[in-house]
Amino acid sequence: MTYTKDSVSQKSGHVQELIEQLSSIVGKDFVIVDSEKRKEYGQDKTEDYSFLPDVVVKPRTPEEISTTLLLCNAHRIPVTPRGAGTGLSGGALPVLKGVVISMERFNKILNIDELNLQATVEPGVITEVFQNAVKEKGLFYPPDPASRGSCFLGGNLANNSGGPKAVKYGVTRDYVINLEVVLPTGEIIWTAANVLKNSTGYNLTQLMCGSEGTLGIITKIVFKLRGFPKKDVLLLIPFKTNEEACKAIASIFVEGITPSGMEFFELEAGLKTIEYCAKVLNSPVTTKLTNDMGAYLLCELDGNDEEVLMRDAERVMNVVERFESGEVLFAESAAQKDELWKVRKNISPAVNWYSLTKSEDVVVPRANLPKLISGIKEIGRKYRFNTVCFGHLGDGNLHVNILKEDISDERWKNEIPEGIGEIFKLTVSLGGTLSGEHGIGIAKRPYMSIALNEVNLNLMRGIKRVFDPNNILNPDKIF
Repeated sequence: MTYTKDSVSQKSGHVQELIEQLSSIVGKDFVIVDSEKRKEYGQDKTEDYSFLPDVVVKPRTPEEISTTLLLCNAHRIPVTPRGAGTGLSGGALPVLKGVVISMERFNKILNIDELNLQATVEPGVITEVFQNAVKEKGLFYPPDPASRGSCFLGGNLANNSGGPKAVKYGVTRDYVINLEVVLPTGEIIWTAANVLKNSTGYNLTQLMCGSEGTLGIITKIVFKLRGFPKKDVLLLIPFKTNEEACKAIASIFVEGITPSGMEFFELEAGLKTIEYCAKVLNSPVTTKLTNDMGAYLLCELDGNDEEVLMRDAERVMNVVERFESGEVLFAESAAQKDELWKVRKNISPAVNWYSLTKSEDVVVPRANLPKLISGIKEIGRKYRFNTVCFGHLGDGNLHVNILKEDISDERWKNEIPEGIGEIFKLTVSLGGTLSGEHGIGIAKRPYMSIALNEVNLNLMRGIKRVFDPNNILNPDKIF
């Protein structure tokens, strides 16, 4: 029994034989063949992409994954690992059909080691569930993507996710010590040891971070943890223009202040989110955004000394007075802080509720943010599309949502990608790159040559071949 890219779905006999073999590996109850249920696993949060896999399996052990990959590797069947389906680049979509391996049953927190400040978890654990579990023990896992209430830790690792806390505490990669991984050829390995220092050969652990499920399937993760900061201060700072807000960000850091969050959003993003919260979430927002201010910064400071935090907050307010800013809102209660974060973290679903979007997450050095955002608006005028911008500008990571609105399907498919290419070229010219945390997947794959030359890409292709000689695991992604 040998399959090509297309033969699995074209030949019903092959499909049935594959289903029977997979059922013998993971159990019949954990093999999905119903077309409507399979459809759910062929979509994520990337535009309106949809690819129907031939079959979906839900293994529970590394050994079941190993046996599944051995079968698929022997017969050249494409395999797509999948987490929670919250991706924005199409990185976990089965573009060549074949088998989707869903990691949803790998949902256990195996151990929290309070003495060594480590935790061992499975990749299907929801990020917020893990954060809350360690917080109960006075510990802190900082990576904090906006979808933390639904996204899986494995997906965070696959895309090296960051979120608001990354500006002070770093991204997912900075907290990964060791990984259990099933290779496409079926071997099960640990990438390192559970130690804080390791200079023993190539760093396979870090190579897996951000590899988008193309090199192996992660089955266990060992994270390092921190002590939980006891205090925080939150400021909402309005500015006349996007550019003024971006200029202020760099100046805050020059003053020696390191916020635990420095989030930016345009007025339009905030207003759409407030409407979304009221109409869709049935959770009205009482915070008012004024039409005479074009942009907002949400600045959080955290630590264990309230006096130090208050002094730093005063220093932030002194800095922003140099720019065209408005009255700063100082969150005085936990409820008010929660509401401000609710606005920020619901921007993405709010914008996608308003219109189909193409979502990009470019990143540049902080000082170049004013040129980036003004250039994006100019490109939008040239190509006749509107954008809503927001993101983690404390570390230079801007989320650009291009709105479809009344753009024709033909222009959306053929002309708008040219404008996106212009945005990427601008980003690279400013010392930046294509993605800060969403990954490349299929959405940004056509643009990789803008950021990387052929030598870089061939090195990456060579690494892929070493791990996956038959190119079965998440094929047609990144390159």
